[in-house]
Amino acid sequence: MAADLGCRLGQIEQMIRYAYWNSGCTGIVIGVSGGIDSAVAAGFCCRAIGPEKVLGLSLPSAISNPEDCKDAATLCEQLHMEHKVVSIEPMLEGFRAMPGFTGSRYLTGNLMARVRMAVVYYHANLDHRLVCGTSNRSEYMLGYCTKFGDNAADVQPLLHLYKDEVYEAARELKIPAPIVKKAPSAGLWGGQSDESEIGLSYTEIDTSLRALELHQWKSTTPTEEKVLALVKKSEHKRLPAPNLLASLQKCRNIVPGN
Repeated sequence: MAADLGCRLGQIEQMIRYAYWNSGCTGIVIGVSGGIDSAVAAGFCCRAIGPEKVLGLSLPSAISNPEDCKDAATLCEQLHMEHKVVSIEPMLEGFRAMPGFTGSRYLTGNLMARVRMAVVYYHANLDHRLVCGTSNRSEYMLGYCTKFGDNAADVQPLLHLYKDEVYEAARELKIPAPIVKKAPSAGLWGGQSDESEIGLSYTEIDTSLRALELHQWKSTTPTEEKVLALVKKSEHKRLPAPNLLASLQKCRNIVPGN
């Protein structure tokens, strides 16, 4: 592992610990999907504040792969953290009964992400815990996340790590091999994979994002242009909601003549 990444991994633990201490909360809750991002985030939380203070929630639906839940359980057992399984299917059934409900992949996928986060925050409120997010930098920059769904959190330990760095962190944290080796998937429908949905491999995404940042966000290849278009299109997901108060505050901070 590169020395600079090793230093950043230590900084991640310190950041989680600082957020926890300053919150006055009793612990951290995180949705563990059986995927690499949530596994690494959970590993950091356990190292930062102790596994006895970390709760992992698996939140399957009817289309979820049972192996993912098993992998999540294995992870939590290895990390010595508490693990609970809460099916979101009854909650989805409630939405399906709503007049005019349309169950397209896009709408249902976003709904599942938001229902899952609502359940995570319920448990956070119940036990006075912080919610740990699982978004990495690669997906965050492309907007590959759901507003108020998987991008909602009180602390985001992976947000400055590219996907390839998440894999490096997984090796450092000794995340179980089945989790590391499986194809990344949000599990929003059967057979779904992140790379096929985005239309690019994570290697292409990470390489392009690094090149774009290095060259002041000017693309030099077709792949970089495609990644840049996704970054621009998803900017609204990385910005606070527009509001008049923020606009007025910005105007007040402008010094005439400057």
